[in-house]
Amino acid sequence: MENSNHSDRMPVLFGSKSLKTIITITFVAHIILTLLSFLGSVWQGLIMVVVFLIAWGFGFRFVDQYHEELDEYIMNLSFRIKRGEQEAIIKMPMGIILYNDDLEIEWINPYMQNYVNDVDNLIGKSIGVVHESILDKIVSDKELDQYGLIDWGEKTYHYEIQKGLKAVYLLDVTEYVAVKKEYEHYKPVIGWLFLDNYDEAVKDLDDREVSALDSLLTTYLSRWAKNNGIFYKKTSSDRFLIILSYSELKEVEENKFNIIDYIRERTSKRNVPLTISIGMAYGEESFNNLADLAQKNLDLALGRGGDQAVVKEVGYEPRYYGGKTNPTEKRTRVRSRMISQALQELIIEANSVYIMGHANPDMDAIGSSFGIARIAMMLEQEAQVVINPNDLANDVQKLIKETEKYSETYDNIVTPKEAAERITEEDIVILVDHHKPTLSIAPELLNKTKRNVVIDHHRRGEEFTENPLLVYIEPYASSTAELITEFFEYVPVEGNPINKIEATALLGGIIVDTNNFSLRTGSRTFNSASYLQSVGANITLIQRLLKEDKETYLERSELFKTIEFAKHGCAIAVGSDDQIHHPVTAAQTADEMLNMTDVEASFVITKRAENTVGISARSLGKINVQLIMEEMGGGGHLSNAATQIDSQTIQEVKDNLIDIINSLDD
Repeated sequence: MENSNHSDRMPVLFGSKSLKTIITITFVAHIILTLLSFLGSVWQGLIMVVVFLIAWGFGFRFVDQYHEELDEYIMNLSFRIKRGEQEAIIKMPMGIILYNDDLEIEWINPYMQNYVNDVDNLIGKSIGVVHESILDKIVSDKELDQYGLIDWGEKTYHYEIQKGLKAVYLLDVTEYVAVKKEYEHYKPVIGWLFLDNYDEAVKDLDDREVSALDSLLTTYLSRWAKNNGIFYKKTSSDRFLIILSYSELKEVEENKFNIIDYIRERTSKRNVPLTISIGMAYGEESFNNLADLAQKNLDLALGRGGDQAVVKEVGYEPRYYGGKTNPTEKRTRVRSRMISQALQELIIEANSVYIMGHANPDMDAIGSSFGIARIAMMLEQEAQVVINPNDLANDVQKLIKETEKYSETYDNIVTPKEAAERITEEDIVILVDHHKPTLSIAPELLNKTKRNVVIDHHRRGEEFTENPLLVYIEPYASSTAELITEFFEYVPVEGNPINKIEATALLGGIIVDTNNFSLRTGSRTFNSASYLQSVGANITLIQRLLKEDKETYLERSELFKTIEFAKHGCAIAVGSDDQIHHPVTAAQTADEMLNMTDVEASFVITKRAENTVGISARSLGKINVQLIMEEMGGGGHLSNAATQIDSQTIQEVKDNLIDIINSLDD
C-alpha cells in the first residue's frame, strides 16, 4: 500500500533551488577539506578521500533509486491515464459513434446501447439506422464539422460531428433545454397602454359621466388583464403600466390584441369613441431598458396614428397589430402653434437651412419644401431646397419650370451634390413628407450634421432619422403641405410673405394627396386650401401642371388592361418586366382603379428601375393597405401606401402580394 501511494506522487529531487545550492556548497567544501588534509598529512588526506568517495557513493545510489521511482511513477501514470480513457469512453454519459468513409457504423459505445435496439447488428449498417437526421447532417457537408440539437424520443441531444475523426458525439441536454423553455415561458414583458383621445373624449362630459366612463374602461381592462394573466397599474388618467410573461404575450398576440377593437367598438356605441395604443418590449435587457423600449414602441404606435399595438423583442423587428381604422384627428391649433414656434427657434439658431423631400418627389414634397424655405426667409435665414433635376415627374418638372419666373424661390434650389459641398455641422436639415433617411433625396446630408427635423403625415415606421431635434408626424392630416400651411399663421410678418408660386405648390400638394379632396379630407384641409387661395394660389395653373401627355395616358390604359381581381375586392394591375414606369403613373392608375365597381383596394405593380419593382396601393378604407405594404417592406397610410422591392420579378412580387391578401381576415 505504501509503495502504491508512493508511486502515485511525482518524485522531486532537484526541483528546489535551495537544495541545488546546498549540494554545490557541500561538494566544494569536500574538495577544500581534502586539499587541506593533504597539507597536514598524507594519511589524513587519504582518509578524507575515502570519506568523500563513500559519501558521494551513497549520493549516487540515492539518485539511482530516484530514477527507479520516477520510471515506476511514469508507468503507473500511463496506466491510470489509459484506464481513465477507457472508463470515460465506456461510462461517461455521452454517446459516441465511429463511422467509416461509406457512412457505416464501425463502433458504438455502451452509453448509446441503451438507446439503440439490436446493437449486435448495427456494425456495418448505415449511420442513418441510429438517427436519420445525423446522416443528413454528415451528407450535407462532408468537410465541415457540425453541431446542434436533435430530438430523439423524449430527449434532446446536443450533437457534434467531427468529420476528420469520423466520429459523432451525443450529449443529453434534455434538462438544460427544459430550463431554457421554462425561462422563455416566464420571460418578462413590459408595456405601456395609452388612451389615445381620452382628453378630447371627456372635455365635454360632466364629473358623473367622466366617472362612469372611467369605471367602464376599468371593467374592460380588468377583464382583459384577468383573462390573459396580465398585471396592470394606472399611472395617470390616460396611461397604464402593464407587466406579463412571454407565454401570456403569445396568447395576446394570437388574439391579435382584440382589446383594441373591443374598446373602440364598445365606447363608440356609447357615443364616446375611444381608441387605445399599446407598446410592449421584451428580451435580454434590464427592466429600465425594457420600459424605455416599450415607451419607444408606444411612440411608434402613436406616430402611426394610434389604435394599434407595437411589440418588439430586443434586437428584432417590431410586430404590428390593429391600426385597421383611419386615425382620428388629435391635432389642435395649440399644438400647431407650439410646433411652429419650436421650428422657428431651430431655424433662427442654425447657420443655414436645408430642406429636402423624398426621392421621386411629388407635389406635396416639393410644395412642402418651398413652404419651409419661405418660413426660413421670413425669419431672414438662408434656405436651400434640395432637388435632383434628374429625378422629377412630369408635373413637378413643369412646376420647377414655372418657378424660374420667381427668382427668390428658384434661386434657393440646389442639387444634392451642391448641398453636400456646402452644408456644415451648424446647419440644420429639415425632412418633409417622409421620415425614413433611406428615402431622402440626399441621405448623406444627415451624416454631415446631426441637427435635423422631421415633418410628415405618413404613419411612422421602424426606420427613423437619428436624434431629431423636432418631430411633427400627424398621420390623420391630408398632406404635409396642410401641416406646413398652418405654420404661416404663427410666423412674424416682417419678412417677405409667401408668393404665388409657393402657395400654388402647397395647394397642389394638398390636391394631389387628397385626390381632389376625395380622400383624408377634413375641415382643416379646406381651411388650409382657402388660406392658400387667399394668398395667390393659382388653381388653374395646378390643373395645367397635372395635365398628362399622350404617352402617360396610354401607359395607364395599358396598365388598366391587365387588371385582375383577388379576394376582398382587391384589384391588381401589373406592368411588364421590360418597361420602366414612373411612380406617379402607377399611383394615378391605382387612384383611378378605386372608381371601378366592387373595388375596395387597388394595387399597381410596375418596374421602377433595372432591378427594382414597385407597388402603389390605394384603398377606400375597408382594407388597410399600409399593413399589406409593410409586410412587403414598405409603408404609408391606411388608404395610401407603397413599397419597392429589389431582385424580384413582377410575377414574383404579384404572387407574394396575392398570398398576403389571401391571408387577410374576412
